[in-house]
Amino acid sequence: MAIQDFTAGQVLTAAQMDSLQANDYNWTVSTKTASYTLVAADKGTRVVMNNASATTITVNTSLFNAGDTLFIQNIGAGTCTITAGTATVTTAGSLALAQWGGGTLYFTSASAAIFFSGGGGASYGTATGGSSSSITVGGINYTLLTFTTDQNLVVSKAGLFDVLLVGGGGGAGGSNDTNRSSGGGGGGGVLDVSSTTTIYLAAATYAVDVGAGGAGGAAGGVIGTSGTESSIGNIISVGGGGYGGTTGTSRIGGAGASGGGVSMDGDGNSIAGKSIQLSVGNNGGNTNASTSGGGGGGAGGTGGNGSGTTGGTGGNGIEISGFTGSSYFAGAGGGGGGTVTGGTAGSGGVAGKTTGTGNAGVNYGAGGGGTAQSNIGGAGAAGAVFVRFKV
Repeated sequence: MAIQDFTAGQVLTAAQMDSLQANDYNWTVSTKTASYTLVAADKGTRVVMNNASATTITVNTSLFNAGDTLFIQNIGAGTCTITAGTATVTTAGSLALAQWGGGTLYFTSASAAIFFSGGGGASYGTATGGSSSSITVGGINYTLLTFTTDQNLVVSKAGLFDVLLVGGGGGAGGSNDTNRSSGGGGGGGVLDVSSTTTIYLAAATYAVDVGAGGAGGAAGGVIGTSGTESSIGNIISVGGGGYGGTTGTSRIGGAGASGGGVSMDGDGNSIAGKSIQLSVGNNGGNTNASTSGGGGGGAGGTGGNGSGTTGGTGGNGIEISGFTGSSYFAGAGGGGGGTVTGGTAGSGGVAGKTTGTGNAGVNYGAGGGGTAQSNIGGAGAAGAVFVRFKV
């Protein structure tokens, strides 16, 4: 029953009185056949999803008040996931509803809700592949599968899986001559640590592609190569880092490329990156003189601008211990080259250099470091794919 408004002193009819108790026995139902965002009128009703493919029901703020409730159920063959839009949704169970699953969504405020599962929530599955280890994160025990090369993920039991993907890092540019420097390579995109990405996988074999690191640009002003994306089949992917710029005879200093997003060439112009999700990357730094290259953008921060004869700082990577249980920064940008001082390394990255081949990225998805004095730019590091499930 949808909520009704009455006025003081109003005399209710028998039909109105009947409707007041109807919700105890026969809720108002609205059936959805595509992904849906809740509206204020859904309060006190039953929202039913019926779709053979995966769908979402999104919860936003300022639509409901503390104490409001509604019931969500899934009768379709496809998994329906209750998704926090601008609101916060917590649960002790699962927000992914398998067919015939459902539960009550209870609002504690206009911006926060708790989902009390009535059963049928999709449980975690089981799989093999990559390198397997046992970890504990937040008091929960998981099996973690780590892929650092292209392999297969074999799902033997269908269910939920938490995934973290890191794209390959971009290669730094090669410096043009003895008085010019190159920009650092961008770090690969990182998906997803701040709000763990959980997907439903049917029992099957899935190809896991680990993004390769980009090659450093050759001496003489050759730009680096972009990193490539990491993916699990055609289900989910994240882009590689953009390549580092370089300095040619008509160019100002090389710009750093971005991490998993829009890349910058040596003139500071945007070029198409490899990223599937541009939002996971940050722009590289620029420079005002050919004697210092910009730092590559990282997944966790922008690259620094070159200054005078000092290269720009590489953008920070993202700490992924909340997923893997081990402290590690992924997707860092490389430091820019400088004729006197190389750019410092960001978290998980490598520094730029003043001479010699640029430093190669060493951590997952790290961009290569820039260099100077007519040398080869540093290569980007390969990405990684992590899959975990509760045990």
